[in-house]
Amino acid sequence: MLPWNAKAGALLRDQYAAVGAAALAALPAAASALEQARDRALPGVDVLLARTRARLANAEAFTAAYQRYCWATDGLAGVRVAPFQLLASEGAVYHDRPHLWHLALAARLAAADPELIATTRHVTADPADPASCAAATRWWEELTAAGGEGMVVKPAANLTRTRSAHDGGAHDSEHLVQPGLKVRGREYLRIIYGPDYTEPAHLDRLRQRGLSHKRSLALREYALGLEAVDRVARGEPLWRVHECVFAILALESEPVDPRL
Repeated sequence: MLPWNAKAGALLRDQYAAVGAAALAALPAAASALEQARDRALPGVDVLLARTRARLANAEAFTAAYQRYCWATDGLAGVRVAPFQLLASEGAVYHDRPHLWHLALAARLAAADPELIATTRHVTADPADPASCAAATRWWEELTAAGGEGMVVKPAANLTRTRSAHDGGAHDSEHLVQPGLKVRGREYLRIIYGPDYTEPAHLDRLRQRGLSHKRSLALREYALGLEAVDRVARGEPLWRVHECVFAILALESEPVDPRL
């Protein structure tokens, strides 16, 4: 749902806007002072001036990035939602339907109310076909270059399981495949990791993140979410649904790598 200011105004004011405003207030003055020091031929200024100018450019890019997702609204006027999956209706769940079925349904909703509901753009790709993967990559690059957040890579079959062998193949077991992988663009990630995240030292630090625990948590939360929706569709008592919900909240409190 967009814009962000319609759902998280306090977060914008206290975190994103505060960071951008502080940087854009302090860094131009710092750069100006360093330029004067350089003009006076003071030693050791050039490196610090270059770094300060780079930080200023990063701060400007950071502010521009989050402002793309903010605009004025009046009630529902100006609010946009982009659905991409139908979870359930009375007595039925739909996580076994292919992803294109969900997107076609979302497109029908968008056609019915284009001012409120945005079409979820998508592209299909065959992982075994290099040309198909290259086309999807170009699609993502064009999307993010135009200011888009990025894309979510999902299995075409939606709910997907993979079979693995144990004990030398004597026993097989099925595991859920991760339902989606967010592939965000460079400038959107600046919002997540901070204005200077593209500096080499920060990128090296981010590349050392430990992802396995978070992936494990995500799969368990996904399974619990599916079970919660199943229980709602079956008309089970609310406390039975809350069992799954509280289990998800407990997993959310598990410590993970803070660089994520």
